[in-house]
Amino acid sequence: MTETAAIDATTASAPEKPHTKPARPYFSSGPCAKPPGWDAAKLATGSLGRSHRSKIGKARLQHAIDLTRKILRVPDTHRIGIVPASDTGAYELAMWTMLGARPVTTLAWESFGEGWVTDAAKQLKLDPNIIRADYGALPDLGAVDWSHDVLFTWNGTTSGVRVPNGDWIADDRDGLSFNDATSAVFAYDMPWDKLDVTTFSWQKVLGGEGAHGVIILGPRAVERLTSYTPAWPLPKIFRLVSKGALTEGVFKGETINTPSMLAVEDVIFALEWALELGGLEALIARSDANAAALDKIVAEREWLGHLAPDPATRSRTSVCLTVEGADEALIKRMASALEVEAAAFDVAGYRDAPPGLRIWCGATVDTADIVALGPWLDWAYATAKAA
Repeated sequence: MTETAAIDATTASAPEKPHTKPARPYFSSGPCAKPPGWDAAKLATGSLGRSHRSKIGKARLQHAIDLTRKILRVPDTHRIGIVPASDTGAYELAMWTMLGARPVTTLAWESFGEGWVTDAAKQLKLDPNIIRADYGALPDLGAVDWSHDVLFTWNGTTSGVRVPNGDWIADDRDGLSFNDATSAVFAYDMPWDKLDVTTFSWQKVLGGEGAHGVIILGPRAVERLTSYTPAWPLPKIFRLVSKGALTEGVFKGETINTPSMLAVEDVIFALEWALELGGLEALIARSDANAAALDKIVAEREWLGHLAPDPATRSRTSVCLTVEGADEALIKRMASALEVEAAAFDVAGYRDAPPGLRIWCGATVDTADIVALGPWLDWAYATAKAA
């Protein structure tokens, strides 16, 4: 073959790049895309350089709590606090302070749920009842014994599987429900009467910054905190009780440790954007539209599929996709090719999940960018296979 023929053959085999790129190619499942129109210059700065204990500092923290309550429709019976260390810190705070009073059941169908299994079994040594399912499936929710405290993730961020609703949580439960909702709140309507403990971080559906967690406690959780003392020591950042009484200041903007006021102003921007957009219904509608657009892309391609086959329990935020013939190397090539072209960032599946793609469809993503992503997935797949 002549040199010219070899070049022609190589050119002919190279897939053509699409003409239109997503305007905001941010599809990471955490930290997630910023709200449309976000700009650091738009953040309020009056609290920056001030103590979080100052009048303005506490007022801004309380404002973030108040906006969260309003948008999520959290009843007055539930307390909302800002705590350290993202969703992990918030959930572990709940586990370390409240577990041990009664038997424990842990549900796990992805890596973060498995993390709570490890904490309950190996760290707290509670000998929990463990109900598992493989990636892409949901455990038998009907097998849960609600005389136990029950740990679960509402939306499995690394498997793309969610609980369908709160109907499986018993109204007359004796145990507490511990809901890791970090990739679920602001994208689903939470049944607060069913939820004793709910945790999340700002970095998911709101597109906020990491390092801060939110904990929402129902009255039964507060009763547990004030009536039960765990057998193990508690680090300072986990302490919500002093002299047998709840530390109410935590739920009024007096954080346990020093927060980033820049991160607070950033999440206030996102919450005010959500409120102006139309609140929870509007956020849910945006997530649903994004997930529907991605469903259409999958349906039109034989080489793409959903890791979660059941639409009733498929995530509408962290959507996990299977890729025909994929191994870790092929997915890495696909994700790298998309990143080099600035067509999509951070779309490789989670490291512990089966090889595949993960596309964030939360409310801060624009549906037009999901639509524009489809042809780029075709290009990346062809490019990765040809490598």
